[in-house]
Amino acid sequence: MLELDQVTKSFGSTTVLHPTTLSFTEGTTTVLIGPSGCGKSTLLRIMIGLIQPDAGTVRFQGEVFSPANQLAMRHRIGYVIQDGGLFPHLSASDNVGLLARHLGRDAAWVRRRIDELTELVRLPREALSRFPAQLSGGQRQRLGIMRALMLDPPLILLDEPMGALDPLVRYDLQNDLRDIFRTLKKTVVLVTHDMGEAGFFGDEVLLLGGGKIVQRGTLKSLLESPADDFVTRFIQAQRLPGHDS
Repeated sequence: MLELDQVTKSFGSTTVLHPTTLSFTEGTTTVLIGPSGCGKSTLLRIMIGLIQPDAGTVRFQGEVFSPANQLAMRHRIGYVIQDGGLFPHLSASDNVGLLARHLGRDAAWVRRRIDELTELVRLPREALSRFPAQLSGGQRQRLGIMRALMLDPPLILLDEPMGALDPLVRYDLQNDLRDIFRTLKKTVVLVTHDMGEAGFFGDEVLLLGGGKIVQRGTLKSLLESPADDFVTRFIQAQRLPGHDS
């Protein structure tokens, strides 16, 4: 589904991503986790072509990302960022259907698809006529998910989609989002800094540190067989006060 081959990225004199080779299996959810500045969001943005790597190649469904095809490739990938990334001057419905209309999809098809997605993400139907500022954080995030799913892409990338939500709202959205992934059988790559969220979503977890993949495997393998002291310290830093395991 998605392959990275010896991809690197630096900003000025700072290397944020050392040579990285990865592949993602169709129909699975992979979680990128690590401390701030470890390279996880940069890696995600390289996957969708928002950032060009300094070296290496990115292939999506066997096709190499290039400046000539990156716009068309992005139309086949859903992308969700924190707080939905919605246009404030457009209604919720117009935000969701914007790209489909731009690409010439029939108006009736767009309406049907929005209806399907509204039910799928459990968004109140009356929210579709409102503007983003009139919606709650959870509703804006559900709209962002709808927009990412609008063209039924095989791959969904999410960059800390629930990082700004209140705990109860986040809990409800986590459950609904995992159900959506399983129902639609999408290939998913999700960035988070939260170990619990990584374990909740991830078929596989990639822990990054200093622009490198430090350990890759199930959350259970990271907990029970940490690759080095960095993995151990990262896990311990996420433990709740008063808990020893």
